[in-house]
Amino acid sequence: MSVDALLEGLGVGGLGEVDEPAFSGMAERHRRELHVHCYRMLGSFEDAEDTVQETFLRAWRRRETYEGRSTFRAWLYRIATNACLDLLDKSRPEPATGGEVLWLQPYPDQLLDELPAADADEPESVAMARETIELAYLVAVQHLAPRPRAVLILRDVLGWPAKDVADLLGDSVNSVNSALQRARAGMREHLPAERQDWTGGDEDAGTRDLVRRYTEASVATDVDTITALLRDDVRCSMPPTPGLYVGRDAVVHDWIESGFEDMKHLRAVLTSANRQPAVAFYMRQEEGTYLPLTIDVLRVTGGAIAEIITFHADQFPRLGLPETLGMP
Repeated sequence: MSVDALLEGLGVGGLGEVDEPAFSGMAERHRRELHVHCYRMLGSFEDAEDTVQETFLRAWRRRETYEGRSTFRAWLYRIATNACLDLLDKSRPEPATGGEVLWLQPYPDQLLDELPAADADEPESVAMARETIELAYLVAVQHLAPRPRAVLILRDVLGWPAKDVADLLGDSVNSVNSALQRARAGMREHLPAERQDWTGGDEDAGTRDLVRRYTEASVATDVDTITALLRDDVRCSMPPTPGLYVGRDAVVHDWIESGFEDMKHLRAVLTSANRQPAVAFYMRQEEGTYLPLTIDVLRVTGGAIAEIITFHADQFPRLGLPETLGMP
């Protein structure tokens, strides 16, 4: 039985008649999709976790206000969106600037696999689910002000009618439509120009080979080979460390200045995050074990690497990567 059919059977009392364990079970069915929704809004995996917990707490405390005029799922999305807006208002009143997002964190693909599958008969919905979780989308959407950001995600990602979004935000339909147009314009400004050429769906053989060559050259600290794999307009960043480098020459110069060529004794593990190929690097210690170093999440366009976002070692456990590697 669906949650909404269960609620209908409860009669007038609705959620007021549901005890806490039953309510938790009903809400938990939607945890992953709510978490991804909050992640799109916030750009941070950890902040999204905290906001989902806040969402469930608010929902439980306000359960008697649920009147059944929308689905239980939609009701939770309303609460989650407002919880995100509250967090942004308190801790991040200004959106990201300059093309980088210092609070950006990766999202493990194995957790994305828990989402309800997009309808395979609707290729556009499949593409939307993939593209709106990729890091370039997350970076672009974080440059929008919070309320237009919410409008964009609710309308374009979740497909909510303008009236429902207006009701949630306490705005008019005209205001929502205007905010949506501004948000779409902002996304066009911050998304990569070659967005339509992104590698989509399962990685093809060419992409896998490119990632393999990048991995081998990185382990060998072979700057010349890596340079040949990069697009002229490649972008590189390392959140939460400030600094966005744009263009092959700028990226390679930063690597050399950072001592990349002196980083010997590396090993690599191929993985993925945000539906993109990723490479986790480990560095050998004096005792012979290899400890986590960094994770490169790659965006591949037209047979070359268009973007590298590097995350610190603290993201290894979340991505299900080994804590250490032994000698090969």
